[in-house]
Amino acid sequence: MHLSELKHPNQLHGLSIHQLEQVARQIREKHLETIAATGGHLGPGLGVVELTLGLYQTLDLDHDKVIWDVGHQAYPHKLITGRYNNFSTLRQKDGVAGYLKRCESKFDHFGAGHASTSISAALGMALSRDMKGEKFKVVAVIGDGALTGGMALEAINHAGHLPHTNLMVVLNDNEMSISPNVGAIPRYLNKMRLSPPVQFLKDNLEEQFKQIPFLGETFTPEMQRVKEGMKRLAVPKVGAVFEELGFTYIGPVDGHNLEELINTFNEAHKIQGPVLVHVATTKGKGYAIAEKDQVGYHAQSPFDLATGKAIPAKKPKPPSYSKVFAETLIKLAEDNPNIIGITAAMATGTGLDKLHEKLPKQYIDVGIAEQHAVTLAAGMACEGIRPVVAIYSTFLQRAFDQIIHDVCIQKLPVFFCLDRAGIVGEDGPTHQGLYDIAYLRCIPNMVVMAPKDEAELQQMLVTGIEYTEGAIAMRYPRGNGYGVALMEEGWEPLPIGKAEILRQGDDVLILGYGSMVYPAMQTAEILSEHGIEATVINARFVKPLDTELILPLAEKIGKVVTMEEGCLMGGFGSAVAEALMDHNVLVPVMRLGVPDKLVDHAKPDQSKAELELTPAQMSDRILKTFSRQLTPVNS
Repeated sequence: MHLSELKHPNQLHGLSIHQLEQVARQIREKHLETIAATGGHLGPGLGVVELTLGLYQTLDLDHDKVIWDVGHQAYPHKLITGRYNNFSTLRQKDGVAGYLKRCESKFDHFGAGHASTSISAALGMALSRDMKGEKFKVVAVIGDGALTGGMALEAINHAGHLPHTNLMVVLNDNEMSISPNVGAIPRYLNKMRLSPPVQFLKDNLEEQFKQIPFLGETFTPEMQRVKEGMKRLAVPKVGAVFEELGFTYIGPVDGHNLEELINTFNEAHKIQGPVLVHVATTKGKGYAIAEKDQVGYHAQSPFDLATGKAIPAKKPKPPSYSKVFAETLIKLAEDNPNIIGITAAMATGTGLDKLHEKLPKQYIDVGIAEQHAVTLAAGMACEGIRPVVAIYSTFLQRAFDQIIHDVCIQKLPVFFCLDRAGIVGEDGPTHQGLYDIAYLRCIPNMVVMAPKDEAELQQMLVTGIEYTEGAIAMRYPRGNGYGVALMEEGWEPLPIGKAEILRQGDDVLILGYGSMVYPAMQTAEILSEHGIEATVINARFVKPLDTELILPLAEKIGKVVTMEEGCLMGGFGSAVAEALMDHNVLVPVMRLGVPDKLVDHAKPDQSKAELELTPAQMSDRILKTFSRQLTPVNS
């Protein structure tokens, strides 16, 4: 069978192991070919090909439900659920999503882009099934990295308390999240998977059984259970934690042995109550380069399949914001041993891997545990440490209560650095960093700022580290800077809550925030070609807002435009409008940003064009909105 003919995963039923291995090869070929061309998550999907095929052999996918954690490990699932023929559109506008989406396929039973959600969702479905008297199976597939997330442990705690609720959890153990896993749980799992007794029994027990007189090659289900029982007696600590929590534990199982996987899953389905199947896999399996560099090949931009090297850009690009952040932080940390960088399993993405290499004692990775990262930082701040919490904007959402309760109520000086703020592109709605302005500016004892470029980011880093009157947050975008000159040292902090005027004009006041400052300047130039002269302000801070500068100019000019790469509801424009209203400066305000809609996967420029946030579109919108009030100076 060729994958292009596969429209339903049940079509795989009845295939021999040899035929399934051929399907596995096709999945890996298509997976590699697509990611090499479009970019995307590489290692996670390659590691679960056999796991997916083996599991789906034991299920009726017209009724049974599989809940994949995160979703980027579910590319094989997509390829065998009718999306092979358009898989080449992966992560492109109007194409196949990089994560699971309920609206994309009836086989995507739960959407996910953040880790540690699958067991909770699966348990919710299992309990609903039982309430309605239905009979389908529910399986959650979760990685060992995601198991460090508190939400997953909460769900395991709940499920283990329900001995009559059938639920299977498949633990995909590849010793990795994005960066190498940290913490006691992954270390325990690693001991289990590498235990010499487990390895000995795995390799030799079946052969020993075959030497028993009268048994020979026969291996009945009864003898299979005896074998499993002996393994459990020989290695009593394996799975002890899960057993104590109320799960029946099975494993570790070779995640690339289809026959063993199918037999194991079939046995697990017979067990009453919650069961955990521990599957040992290799991230990047089948592509030697990815197996060797599991961090670097977790996700890739387009690359050469033969060499594994990224396709070089046509011309050199300026450094990324993440790189400037990391290199500047290292220089500051070298002079201040109290500076500690904290990441939640995103060392490479945030650039903190560079801090780890240079100053390992000033670096902490807590695993996929954003809530813990924030409260850990709060505890460190109590003791005079300067914690710098570097987390993607979309992931910091998970620690909202901790920001309020543990940091801001206690007025602790924690510095939040929000990478990937704004429109992030191909990862889609789950990863867009559009809400941080709104969810941070409403909290007392919180300063919120954003740099217009990479040089101002350096200044804001110093500002955040030197600010000790409470929490402070800095948002910055994904991607490269503008190529402005960077300082090697001697940065000065910015005065809190002070904006700057970049351009003078009497016709309209444009307030740009963060990544929208340069587009604001470009918009002003286009307006100037139409005879309209704008004053442009780099706001720098959304909280506190520089009302001393903004209010008199707004009253004088009489027309205000705000620009932000974030949600309009509660965002920067809302802050400006509130300030104007509160001070009885009643002038027209036009807010440009992301309306009340989800931004799907596409290249950032495509998303901005669709949202009418390019300079040409914004200038046109301004002209149309203020057509009666704006009088060209040359008319």
